[in-house]
Amino acid sequence: MTVLWIITAGALLASLVADRRKTRASLIKGLRMFWGILPLLVGVLALVSLVLAAVTPEMLQHLLSGSGPLPFFTALGIGSIALMPGFIAYPLAGLLRQNGASTPVLAAFITSLMMVGVLTLPVEARFFGWRVSLLRNGLALVGAVLIAAGMAWVLP
Repeated sequence: MTVLWIITAGALLASLVADRRKTRASLIKGLRMFWGILPLLVGVLALVSLVLAAVTPEMLQHLLSGSGPLPFFTALGIGSIALMPGFIAYPLAGLLRQNGASTPVLAAFITSLMMVGVLTLPVEARFFGWRVSLLRNGLALVGAVLIAAGMAWVLP
């Protein structure tokens, strides 16, 4: 992360040296865009916080244990709605595996968690439009199903 800050500071400094007026105008435009999207981001973060508070690891264990269509589609649904970083999701998947979750269920959960974003859809739609955002999320969901089915075939 420090490297990114250094690169950003260097690029900003180079831009200032090249053209102060354009750099200042760009910074102002960027801040205006940030302030415009901030209420939506705060709302999404609040919604994500509520979902993470409501869905406990024990609840996930109960819902995703076993194999079959019900845990599989539940995993797709929870993964599509939940929003958690990989460093939490992967150990959680290991815990679920120890408690009887099947490989396809875990693959459906992890892939939909990383690729589909129901809670972040309003933010995405603000930048790309509803049509593109819904299409991307739909294709990501289909991709999650295909990956999970492939994992069931490769690692039964």
